[in-house]
Amino acid sequence: MDIDKLFKVPKLPTGGNKRRMPDAPTPEMLKRFKPEAELSANKAPPPSDGGSSAKGKSRAATVRDEEEEEEESSRDFAPGNDADYFAEEDDEGRFFGGGLTGEQKTIMNIFDSAVGEGVQEDLEDLTITGIRRILLRFERAVNKNQDQRSKYPDDPTKFIDSEADLDSSTKAMFPLAQKPVLAYPEIVKSGTLAMLVGLLSHENVDIVIDAVEVIDEFTDEEVGNEGEDDDGQDEEARDAALKTLIAGLLDQSILELLVDNLPRFNETEELDRQGVFHILGIFENILGFNPQLATRLISQTAILKWLLQRIEAKTHDENRGYASEILAILLQDNRENRLALCKANGVENMLTVLSQYRRRDPKDADEAEFMENVFDALCSALGEPEAKRLFLDAEGVDLMVLMMKEKKESASRSIKVLDYSMSGPAGTKSCETFVEALGLKTLFTALMGKPSKKQKGTSASPASEDTAHVLGILSSLFTNLASESPARIRLLAKFVENNYEKVDKLLEIREQAQSRIRVVEAEIEAEKKALLDEGEEIGEAETDRWYLSRLDGGQFTLQTVDYILAWVCMEDDGIRDHLVQMLTRKGKSLKDVVEVLKSFRDNIGDETETAESSDDVSPPQREILSGLINFLEKC
Repeated sequence: MDIDKLFKVPKLPTGGNKRRMPDAPTPEMLKRFKPEAELSANKAPPPSDGGSSAKGKSRAATVRDEEEEEEESSRDFAPGNDADYFAEEDDEGRFFGGGLTGEQKTIMNIFDSAVGEGVQEDLEDLTITGIRRILLRFERAVNKNQDQRSKYPDDPTKFIDSEADLDSSTKAMFPLAQKPVLAYPEIVKSGTLAMLVGLLSHENVDIVIDAVEVIDEFTDEEVGNEGEDDDGQDEEARDAALKTLIAGLLDQSILELLVDNLPRFNETEELDRQGVFHILGIFENILGFNPQLATRLISQTAILKWLLQRIEAKTHDENRGYASEILAILLQDNRENRLALCKANGVENMLTVLSQYRRRDPKDADEAEFMENVFDALCSALGEPEAKRLFLDAEGVDLMVLMMKEKKESASRSIKVLDYSMSGPAGTKSCETFVEALGLKTLFTALMGKPSKKQKGTSASPASEDTAHVLGILSSLFTNLASESPARIRLLAKFVENNYEKVDKLLEIREQAQSRIRVVEAEIEAEKKALLDEGEEIGEAETDRWYLSRLDGGQFTLQTVDYILAWVCMEDDGIRDHLVQMLTRKGKSLKDVVEVLKSFRDNIGDETETAESSDDVSPPQREILSGLINFLEKC
């Protein structure tokens, strides 16, 4: 007898995702394991006629009395024979039902009878006494199951009742998430948390999934927000309780145990697929609470290898999308994890995944989000010089240029990736490869805002975001391409053709950025006045915050545009004359450009990125800005 198959039953509704299990055991199979006392209690009196029993069974399957038909019709009042279809409603009156068919409800009723009564009494009373009763029942169920499994390892009929009791007792802990301040310290102090984590090593995968679901519920960021009174626990108390719980989980090596369980699940089965989903949910919850744990998760487990394999799956599903999201989270602002990705050949892996979107768009919104997550993960990795080298060696620049030319949904994201790969001194060779791959034509088409017929009707990213990354690429090209090189001459020629239309476009973008900045400046002045009226001093923190607001509000775009304009002015007299003429028409001059560049230079951050070889070394950007400013001041 296969005990794992025996417990492939629908999960009890927990308020989260409803789930259904295929290959559920038949009611007749489970009835064989009901307690004998209850079977005898529920058994009807034997018929007076010794041979009528079999006939009665046959008749029940084919003939119905009027009373039986009325009783049956009263039960079949909802889709799928779901008795909870109209009972389970949310605050807005919508109904969902328990998600169980009539057959599945019969199975669950057998389990309810097998494990006894009294659970609901505890769930309705979430005082400290009620919480302890729930924990005590769970501990007893764990101990009883362990004892019977050790005594009868080869005879599932001996421990099936304890397994069902353990299943029920584990699920009974879900409501404890409603009272984290009371429940979580008690869970840790009593040793229940260690027993719960211990279930992750249980022989029955269904019990493992029960434990995973409970831990996912306990670590949710919204824990304790439901069911609280207006004067209930404050956010600080909930955070402290959650911190205690997560610390206890980490002491029990929760991250390693969860990752070790991932290969145990067969995602062709719905229940196992949901188990993987909840494990990824626990990772997201823990990382959201403490992002510093991302390094520990990568360095002490095999999660990175599993994530890379999972996103390479040929068919798309919810877990593939979730895996891409976790991967992007782990790589965000974390150099150690990015280097680990490089060692695991992750850059080439992600390029392989993204190549499928060169000539086709994602099939739906979920797959589009998956594609976006992989692009974001790749961009995060490209913050490191080592990743840029691997990206170049894997012909990532060529692939991104091809994606730009195809004008699919991936075109916008490919521009973003190129911006990241070509920035900084380590991006010099990528800049040269970009020009050699004939990327300039497509880049300037994107700058001028001339979508092709293929692009019409697609849900590409906003033009403003594309423009920002196009400007970033142009800035990197002027910074990294060697003077008098063929690639740089081809770049300058683009600004001359068609009567300097690219210069005019840059001036148009500049004017739009200045309009946005004026709005932000008005908001900052109003905030300054309010602070001064209240007698508060304006400190360094406020000044830095306002500078960041200006950058987000258009200052960064303005700085990048003026940086590009300064380069083309210095390298081509015709472009400079045209630029001065256009600025004069708007009542401006090169002095306005100089002022922007001075602000840019004075606020530029420390340039810590180093190239991998001396061939990639370019002058620091602050030095470049000083040279551009000196030239423009002499014009």
